Amino acid sequence: MQKKSKALLGLASAFIISSALPNLAKADQLTLCWAAWDPANALVELSKDFTTKTGTEMKFEFVPWTSYADRFLNELNSHGKLCDLIIGDSQWIGGSAENGHYVKLNDFFDKEGIKMDDFVPATVVGYSEWPKNTPNYWALPAMGDVVGWTYRKDWFERPELQKEFKEKYGRDLAAPKTYDELKQIAEFFQKREIDGKTVYGASIYTERGSEGITMGVTNVLYDWGFQYDNPDKPYEMEGFVNSPDAVKGLEFYKALYDCCTPPGSSNVYMVESADAFKSGQVAMQMNFAFTWPGLYKDEKVGGDKIGFFPNPAEKKHFAQLGGQGISVVSYSDKKDAALQYIKWFAQPEVQAKWWQLGGYSCLKSVVNAPDFASSQPYAQAFLDSMAIVKDFWAEPSYATLLQDMQKRVHNYVVAGNGTAQEALDGLVKDWTEVFKDDGKI
Repeated sequence: MQKKSKALLGLASAFIISSALPNLAKADQLTLCWAAWDPANALVELSKDFTTKTGTEMKFEFVPWTSYADRFLNELNSHGKLCDLIIGDSQWIGGSAENGHYVKLNDFFDKEGIKMDDFVPATVVGYSEWPKNTPNYWALPAMGDVVGWTYRKDWFERPELQKEFKEKYGRDLAAPKTYDELKQIAEFFQKREIDGKTVYGASIYTERGSEGITMGVTNVLYDWGFQYDNPDKPYEMEGFVNSPDAVKGLEFYKALYDCCTPPGSSNVYMVESADAFKSGQVAMQMNFAFTWPGLYKDEKVGGDKIGFFPNPAEKKHFAQLGGQGISVVSYSDKKDAALQYIKWFAQPEVQAKWWQLGGYSCLKSVVNAPDFASSQPYAQAFLDSMAIVKDFWAEPSYATLLQDMQKRVHNYVVAGNGTAQEALDGLVKDWTEVFKDDGKI
């Protein structure tokens, strides 16, 4: 398989170097803005081929996730010229489209033969479309991502733990298929001693300041039956956001937090969750799929010691969508050259190399290739996860909607204030005010 992958890389590189990109618009330099994380480093490496082909130097402006939204939304809202290209979060698409921050790409896609049908449908809806489920495109799907799970496969496979678990629960100790199974496993490992060290059940998202706890709790809420609004009447949220099933889902998330997380888990997001796993604290950890390549390569917990599984199911089966699309900033003085970067990035050969370098391609020809599922140990879990994605509001007022949910959910789950019913009732009230102010109710 390694030889096959290397051969694919060689073919991709050869194609990039030898083929022509006609009608290139010239620019000395383009600046691409994104978050500072491992996939961004992979994109820097990939983009060297674009510079070789076009002579256009690529400059990158990467900022930490904790300041990513504030930094670049402020840049867009001020009509700044820092970014020629931006890989913006999926929830930004509505506001960026309606406020004129992004160049609409329909005519460009038509001209260059770039077809959205060639990309995984969920990523087109999540990263490119506004309004949702309409053929209006403001980004090219760039980085597929989704919340999933890793687990200590080496711990799960220990004969003595297998025996004890089966005697207690009547089933094998294996990657959970439902949240009830996940909680049982987390309880089984909580405060257990392994190799002379006290370990804990699971690391889950609880961060309050940006989006963390929302990106975590939605995975559970969706599976219990939470909906953002009435499917037949947009923005009607009463009985959907705060339905009896949604309340049970929120109660479950709090129960999981209370029973089975390590001490000091009140402000956990991507970095903290990965660190808990890498340090050997937890049997399982919730995290976005972008973390999986680095964890697999980790000398202490990777390789044969790590396993991957998609978000478990309950009454329903969903996973919180992550990831982003790449857009041309409408305030750039180099829009034509920026469009050529998108044209280059959309090529199947470039997308294949993107996956090999550590990015998550959204192109069907890459993810549906016969050898994709076996190309990396986490590839199948990624495919299974992307098949069940659901996203947060992408409304222009998404930032306020997000802040409301962060506050309500964190106050209940972590701070222990009030009940789940009160938290979700309050969220309906908050969101109703937002949509009234927007003139949508």
